[in-house]
Amino acid sequence: MTFHKKLIWIFLFSVALSTNSFGQQSLTPAVERLFTKMESDILTAAEAMPEDKFDFTPENIKIKKSNFKGVRTFGGQVLHLATDNIFMWSAITGDSVRADIEDVNGPKTLKTKKEIIEYLKSSFAIGHKAISTLTNQNAMDEIDYMWRKLPRLDLTFYAVTHSNEHYGQMVVYLRLCGITPPATANQK
Repeated sequence: MTFHKKLIWIFLFSVALSTNSFGQQSLTPAVERLFTKMESDILTAAEAMPEDKFDFTPENIKIKKSNFKGVRTFGGQVLHLATDNIFMWSAITGDSVRADIEDVNGPKTLKTKKEIIEYLKSSFAIGHKAISTLTNQNAMDEIDYMWRKLPRLDLTFYAVTHSNEHYGQMVVYLRLCGITPPATANQK
């Protein structure tokens, strides 16, 4: 079973546990728990990388038979993750996105670790707002996202899955820089 399938099954199981047999409770608490854990893991990973390594990319490491050509820097990963968070969660809330976002790589003006992490935090705030609007009644309502319509719950799954994919990449970058990801270090 792939990581994504496991994540979806864990989410669905959490939803099932958070609702009674009549489905009277909201699925919001289950989504919020998963999102809060993901937010913590990503923020602590971003904060763990020293500022002088925010430009790190595995492309600079000489590894036989590797293919890291053209990958984003660590800071670029964080900017992209935050930008996609903003796009997806804003589609759910109906809010407009920042005017300085030109593409999926985020605002070009954000350069320092502090600026990038603040931007990341703001993307999670939009996520919490979006999750608070999710109900059993509107979860399957279709909303416009990019070039298509899809249910709010589908976009919620995609937002969480996408963030976890980039968290996995951030973990690899941290480890290549000799840093144990805080979420892993805290489990010991």
